[in-house]
Amino acid sequence: MLATTSIARVIRERTSVKKGYMDKEVTQELVLSLLKDAVWAPTHKIREPWRFIFVSGERREAFIEAILPCYEKNKQEATRDKFIHVPAFLVVIINDDPRQKQAEEDFAAASCMLQNLQLLAWEQDLGMVWKTPQHIRDPKFREALNVQPGEKIIGVLNIGYFDKAIVTRKVRQRTDPEQKMTVF
Repeated sequence: MLATTSIARVIRERTSVKKGYMDKEVTQELVLSLLKDAVWAPTHKIREPWRFIFVSGERREAFIEAILPCYEKNKQEATRDKFIHVPAFLVVIINDDPRQKQAEEDFAAASCMLQNLQLLAWEQDLGMVWKTPQHIRDPKFREALNVQPGEKIIGVLNIGYFDKAIVTRKVRQRTDPEQKMTVF
């Protein structure tokens, strides 16, 4: 019999993992297998506006080197320190549609897909955090990653297996939706 965890439980337990990553490889095959399910998110007119760049292993250092020129010299070492212990990265790129409605639909679809990905990863004891640092808009970084005109980087996921003790100490709360709902 296959043990399953309820969707509600995974949604409530999943949290962004920003630090405490273990020195354990995250494989492209694993991330690809998670993406194969994550892309079943709602996507307007099945445009599937996304593409991905996966970075791990030996390519991490080159990736970090592509980030550093986007920052002032005196901030580059601190920037390097933010990324050096992250086992893998997933850059998420979407079509940058000039039509506002389609652009909003594409971003919404990608957001749904990324939530799916994070929930699927959580089930595998794999932590993630969706980051939107300033360098994703920098032409130097875009060029290093071969991001084309008409494309937009919507974030970089930091990915890794993590120390569960760090995550269990997090206090998480949400406002009861009843406090935010009105009736028309």
